[in-house]
Amino acid sequence: MANILPFRKPRASEKHRGNTLCRSGHHKWEIDKERVFDTKQGRLVTRLRCQRCGKVKTRLL
Repeated sequence: MANILPFRKPRASEKHRGNTLCRSGHHKWEIDKERVFDTKQGRLVTRLRCQRCGKVKTRLL
């Protein structure tokens, strides 16, 4: 006999897991290890990347 696999529709909470916080503006920022520092217009800036969605932003020091 064959193994029967249970198929079910994923719940909304499982489908959108991790995306709802970023859509509301609550990102989980971490320092990008590949490019820790970058010079921009003679100032030192830090590059940050969101762990969940991958959005990038820069912060002046």
